Amino acid sequence: MPEKMLAAVLHAPGDIRVEEVPRPEPGPGEALVRVEACGVCGSDIARMLTAGAHRMPVICGHEFSGRVVETGPGVSGAAVGDLVSVPPLIPCRVCSECQRGRFSLCLDYDYFGSRRDGAYAGYVTVPAGNLFTVPEQVPAEAAAMIDPAAIALHAIWRTRLGIGSRVAVVGAGPIGLFAVQWARLAGASDVLAIDLNDRKLAQAAEAGATHTASLAEEARDLAGDGYDVVVESAGAPVTADLAASLCARHGEAVFIGIPHAPVELAKGTFNDFLRREVSLHGAWNSFSAPFPGDEWRATADAMASGALRWKFMITHELGLEAVPETMKQLGERSIFSSKVLFLPGAGT
Repeated sequence: MPEKMLAAVLHAPGDIRVEEVPRPEPGPGEALVRVEACGVCGSDIARMLTAGAHRMPVICGHEFSGRVVETGPGVSGAAVGDLVSVPPLIPCRVCSECQRGRFSLCLDYDYFGSRRDGAYAGYVTVPAGNLFTVPEQVPAEAAAMIDPAAIALHAIWRTRLGIGSRVAVVGAGPIGLFAVQWARLAGASDVLAIDLNDRKLAQAAEAGATHTASLAEEARDLAGDGYDVVVESAGAPVTADLAASLCARHGEAVFIGIPHAPVELAKGTFNDFLRREVSLHGAWNSFSAPFPGDEWRATADAMASGALRWKFMITHELGLEAVPETMKQLGERSIFSSKVLFLPGAGT
């Protein structure tokens, strides 16, 4: 009989069951990773409550770290006992985009937590190419947050943000909070954080924002002639319009958030976009060559040195049994959360 483990399994949107399932076994080129921490991404909330996954039943969760406990034949680069963070996208490595080193744009990728089982579980099997060993100064909780931090950096690297830039960050969730920090580390002189939630704005100030705003009118007043770079991480139609409208002449807006409704630019926003010669960028995932990319290596190094802070974002550390109710509460916004981490435990 195969060994069992506890997992939060998505059977259908809104139908999340914590149950015992067979523990996976690593095949050739794979390692078995015991999950130490798995963060909740905003996409998990929509996927598990309303949208569903590419296949079901499935174990969701893709922002995770863990210890290598077993390796199959042909695994190199990580050994039993190593703490790893796991890039959630598994590139095919053969398509035209992968051949160009643009792994975020892979045409035939696999993905933990939506296309294959993820890490709201005790154990996960991970291809050797997705085992990202972290510096010893980086604890498991921080390692589980490398993905959102790298997403923020990947987006910023799509722009010309540099010393003296004026920056606005729309949405003060974890990606936005990391974007604030990356902007300051890159030399931004003025960073505005925009969010409806006052507690998230307080966290943005702790992250280094020089100004905060909860209303669009307040943000536009602070903008003056506009911001050189605007990072949109909220993913709402209204915030997409706001982000574009805050750009200065020859400014740039980069979009990370994933909207779940049609996005329209107001007539005035579109006119300003034209007249100010604004550039709008999309940003998808966090990967470059060599995989998983300099975004991941820079994030791990910044966490190891203490330059990139993460601990103040964590609002909940819970066991797997709390997944169904926590997802419901997150969907209803009945609890305040910045970063929720599920800690499956070593013995399950």
